Amino acid sequence: MKFKKVVATDISEKQLTNAYQSDNLFYLVAGEETALPAEHFDLITVAQAIHWFDIPKFYKEVHRVAREEALLAVWGYSLLSISPEIDRILTHFYKEVVGPYWDKERKLIDEQYKTIPFPFEEMTTPEFKFSFDWTLEEFEGYLTTWSSVQKFIKSNRQNPVDDLMKEVKPLWKRDKMTVHFPLFLRMGKILKNRQKS
Repeated sequence: MKFKKVVATDISEKQLTNAYQSDNLFYLVAGEETALPAEHFDLITVAQAIHWFDIPKFYKEVHRVAREEALLAVWGYSLLSISPEIDRILTHFYKEVVGPYWDKERKLIDEQYKTIPFPFEEMTTPEFKFSFDWTLEEFEGYLTTWSSVQKFIKSNRQNPVDDLMKEVKPLWKRDKMTVHFPLFLRMGKILKNRQKS
């Protein structure tokens, strides 16, 4: 699908200031409720964010701004994978070391949004993933951005990624290794003028 006009929202003005710019892309600082016109959009998407939303309030706004039979696509990405050896270490780090420091909403990501209410005519979607070739330093930098890691550092005054990297470094066989992120997607048709079948 291609669209002539795209409107993107975020609660952070700073995020939007740093966002990609284009003549057909318009930004608006907004939360679940917006000043956008009613029955205006053909596609509404949420990327790695619906777990932070007041979901009933958001769905009410979706119904207001969507055209009949518009689509809602809600997607995110799961824990990355690199190799069986590194994945075992990373899974332990994710669940046991920084696991207690994740916000409770993180569980919805782990469940790939399968447990969120989704009162739309749901569509079957294929599996997706995206991949990057990362250096060890890029991998380390990404892990340090995790909110759970930042909370661990604040509570314990040490960075748990340092110990993890000591384990991973001997297993990092090349200058750059391919990092895979599984993507998950729930997509549904918004039926405004009749009951969901």
